[in-house]
Amino acid sequence: MPASISGEMDELKFDEHGLIPAVVQDRLTGEVRMVAHMNREAIERTLATGRATFFSRSRKALWEKGESSGNTLVVRDLYVDCDSDTLLVLADPLGPSCHTGQPNCFFRHLDSVGIRDETAPATAFLTRLEREIEERKQSTAQKSYTKSLLDAGAARIGDKVREEAGEFAQALASETDDRVASEAADVLYHLLVGLAHRGLSMRAVLDVLAGRAGKSGLAEKASRGQST
Repeated sequence: MPASISGEMDELKFDEHGLIPAVVQDRLTGEVRMVAHMNREAIERTLATGRATFFSRSRKALWEKGESSGNTLVVRDLYVDCDSDTLLVLADPLGPSCHTGQPNCFFRHLDSVGIRDETAPATAFLTRLEREIEERKQSTAQKSYTKSLLDAGAARIGDKVREEAGEFAQALASETDDRVASEAADVLYHLLVGLAHRGLSMRAVLDVLAGRAGKSGLAEKASRGQST
C-alpha cells in the first residue's frame, strides 16, 4: 500500500460517523453482490490485503468478508463516484455474498403491491438467461427446444453452434445490422447451452478473457501453443 494513501483519502466524503457506503460488484458479470460501509482503516486494509474489509455499524468494529464463512471477496479495483461519497468495489466473489446463503443480498422484489422474496436474486440479464437454461437442463418437460438440445448431447449442440456461427458470418458480410444482432444472439444462446452441457458458466469464459486483456493477441496465442 502506498505510504501516502491516508492523505490521498482526504478527498473522500465520509459521513459524520467516519463511514462511506461501498457497493460490491462482480467485476466480470456486473452483478451487484452487497452494500456495506467502510472507514479509513477498512479501505487501507482492503488495499493492503486485496480482500474486502468493512466496518460494522452494529458491532462498531472492522470485519473482513468471509473471515468466518470462507465466502471472501477478492478485490480487483476500487472506484470513487463523482461526488466522492460512495465507493464501488470490483471483486471476484468466492461463494455467496449474502449471509442468508443467497449469491447476493438483493433477492426481495419491490413493486406496487409491496416487498416479496424472490426464488433467485437480482442479476444481469445474461446471468438470468444462464439460470433459465440450467432450469431447462433439470426439467422433465418434453416440449423444450433447449431441453432437447441438452438431451441430444455435445455433438448436436456443436452442430447448432457451427450452423448459427455460419449464419452470423453470412449476415456480417452482407445483411442488415438487425440481422447481424439477431444471428449473434443465436450464436451466444447456443454457446450458453454448450457451456451448460459441460457444467461451465459464462463467468468462467469472462475470466479467461479478462486474463488475456492487455496482451497482444498474437503473443497470447503463441504462448498457448507452447504450453500444449
